[in-house]
Amino acid sequence: MGKKNKQHKPQARADSAALAPVEGISGRGKKVIAIGVATLVLGFIVLSRTDAMGRNWASHLSPFLILGAYVLIGAGIFLPEACQPSASEQTTSGPEKTT
Repeated sequence: MGKKNKQHKPQARADSAALAPVEGISGRGKKVIAIGVATLVLGFIVLSRTDAMGRNWASHLSPFLILGAYVLIGAGIFLPEACQPSASEQTTSGPEKTT
């Protein structure tokens, strides 16, 4: 078999500065997720108190608690960190007078 002419091109490596920084879940997001997990546990506890016919308060409340908890957990994943006001914005907290 014949030898093929192959040109070796250097592979383009992704520069670490060119890649978008991978950020984790923010502190606020972790708090919202924790509230969502607590609400989910509460929803399943309330669900255990439902009757077979589904005509008591627990039967009506538990689906809203469970679905609301899943919404909170999902929102907590995408919740950004709170914006901190800059030092110049903190010093001018009152309304400015114009004369």
